[in-house]
Amino acid sequence: MAAVMPWLLSMLGLLILLLAGDSLVKGAVNLSLRLGVPALIVSLTIVAFGTSAPELLISIQAVIEGAPGLAMGNVVGSNTANILLVMGVPALLATMHTSECETRKTFNYMIAASILFIALAFRGVFDWIAALVLLGALAFVLFDAAREAKGHRAACAAGTAEEEEIEGVDPDLPIWRIAVFLILGLIGLPLGADLLVDNATIIAKTYGVTDTVIGLTLVAIGTSLPELATTVMAALRRQADVALGNVIGSNMFNLLAIIGIASLVGPIPVDKSFLTFDLWVMLGASILMVPFVYMRRDITRTWGVILTGLYVVYLAIVLS
Repeated sequence: MAAVMPWLLSMLGLLILLLAGDSLVKGAVNLSLRLGVPALIVSLTIVAFGTSAPELLISIQAVIEGAPGLAMGNVVGSNTANILLVMGVPALLATMHTSECETRKTFNYMIAASILFIALAFRGVFDWIAALVLLGALAFVLFDAAREAKGHRAACAAGTAEEEEIEGVDPDLPIWRIAVFLILGLIGLPLGADLLVDNATIIAKTYGVTDTVIGLTLVAIGTSLPELATTVMAALRRQADVALGNVIGSNMFNLLAIIGIASLVGPIPVDKSFLTFDLWVMLGASILMVPFVYMRRDITRTWGVILTGLYVVYLAIVLS
C-alpha cells in the first residue's frame, strides 16, 4: 500500500489542480465582467492565464522545492503532448475539418516562441534575464492579439469574446458564488500543486528516474487533460478552428508565461537531455501542424493514428 500511496496522492493533487483551475477561471471571469472589464480583455488575459494555472503552480512549486527538472519537463512535455496526443486522439474519434478561421499568424507566433525558448535554453539556465525576455515576448503577443481582435472581431467565431460566448460566464451568478469559486481556486491550486510535486518526486526516487522524466510524462499528460477534453468536444462538433486555436494558444502560454514566471522565482537549470532530444521533439511536433495550418488539410483518422503513434514512441524513448 505504501508504494501505491504516492500514485494516489499524485492523482489527487492533479484532480485538485484541474478543479481549482476551473473554479478560479469561473470566479475571475464573472467578477471581471461584473466590474466592467471588457469581455475581450477577459478572454485574452484571465481565461488564458487561468487555464494555465495548474502548469504555473506546478512549475513554481517545483522550483521552490528544488526539483526544477519537473518544471522544465512539465512545459516541454505538455507542449509535445498538446500536439501529438491532444490533436491525435480526437482525430481518431472524428475527422477535424479545417474551417475558414485563420490561424497562420498565431501559429507563426508559436513557432517563434518555440525557437526563442530553445535559444534561451542553450544558455544553460532560465534565470531572471530569460524571464524578462519571455515575458516581454508574451506582452507583445497579447498586445498584438488585443489590437487585431478589436479591428477584426468578426473574423473568427471562436475569437469573438462576447459575454455569453466566454466559457464559465453566468450573468445571474450571485456574488457569493463568485467569491466561493475564487476562494476554492486560490486554496486548491497551491494545495494540488504541493501534493502533486511532493509525490511525483517520491515516485521518481522510488523508480530511479529523474524528476525531469516524471515531468515529461506523468505531469505533462495530466496537465494536458483539459486541452484534450476541449479538443475532443471541438472535433465532435466539427470545430477544427477551436481545436487548433486551443493547442496553439496553450503552447504559447506554456513557453512564454509558465517558464517566464517560474524562472523569476528561482533559476531553472536546463538538463542536457533537453538540448539534445526533448526540445527538438517539441519543435518537430510543432512543425507537424504546418499541413493543417497552411494547407488547410483535414486532420483525418489517418493523421490521428500517426500523431498518437508518434507520442507513444516518444514516451517509450523517454521512459527507456
